[in-house]
Amino acid sequence: MLGVLSIEDALSRASSAGLDLLEVSPNAEPPVCKIIDYGKHRYDQQKKANLARKKQKIVHLKELKMRPTIEEHDYQVKLRNAHKFLEKGDKVKFTMRFRGREMAHIDVGMKIFNRLKEELADIIKIETDAKMEGRQMIMIVGPEATV
Repeated sequence: MLGVLSIEDALSRASSAGLDLLEVSPNAEPPVCKIIDYGKHRYDQQKKANLARKKQKIVHLKELKMRPTIEEHDYQVKLRNAHKFLEKGDKVKFTMRFRGREMAHIDVGMKIFNRLKEELADIIKIETDAKMEGRQMIMIVGPEATV
């Protein structure tokens, strides 16, 4: 803490110490400056940014497509894959495609989605509940916070 100095005095003190004068907050009255090694300061900031980038978790959206006439074994395979994706921390988008006369039986697709919700209830958080978009029904689930 050197107190309030003129710009010339601050610059001369920084150069005599072999360091740089860095303006920390220019909008303050008077502006606040630090005498530091600017190269080291930039290096530290870069290290901090790299560490923050390394620690962040990228969440992917995995899609599982089904049909209303899905057989039991195929359903179990989709359920197992959804379980695996959710344990990794990814979101899962379930898509139910309806073709032709299947559009008259949307309730069958809804029953399958309700069964999925029941069987995955302990590890999911529903982000978008089942809804129709054209000829397909979509539901998006994410991992529960405790997983």
